[in-house]
Amino acid sequence: MSIDCKAKTKPETLKFLCSYGGKILPRPSDGVLRYVGGLTRVLAVDRSISYAELMVKLGEFCGYSVELRCQLPDGDLETLISVKSEDELKSLIIEFDRSCPGSKIRAILSPPKSLKKISPPTSNASSIDFSPTKSFLNYHQSRSCSPPIGYKGRYSPSRRQESLCYNHQCCDYWH
Repeated sequence: MSIDCKAKTKPETLKFLCSYGGKILPRPSDGVLRYVGGLTRVLAVDRSISYAELMVKLGEFCGYSVELRCQLPDGDLETLISVKSEDELKSLIIEFDRSCPGSKIRAILSPPKSLKKISPPTSNASSIDFSPTKSFLNYHQSRSCSPPIGYKGRYSPSRRQESLCYNHQCCDYWH
């Protein structure tokens, strides 16, 4: 999908043609990439908008945080560029003003890749740390001769623990 560059004026607003909730897939007939499913809407913003303000508006627009990737004026969906900073947004606007003033900027919005869903603990007991590492550290502090409860790794006591164990008759476990 190439962008129509017939308009020659520089309007006070920028228009983003935003697609989200779908996927980029090849067209079965010729393999050209196209956006399938989801929604496509136009977002008009003031030309002086900052990157942070734009990202807030796009998040409100979609209902979730998004990553912004845009199609260059003469590009296609194979050459989307990620916009992740104020400078990159300004460069994109300059490129559109130079090549196709007044045209809509094609934007593909997607949830951030680093977005992880975290479910809350089901009870208070699940917030207690029973990890072997913590138990192992507690063992060293207590100078016990037996391995920590729940520790499943190989244990090799330090010389200090070995001498403590030899001095106490609790070390048949180790020797």
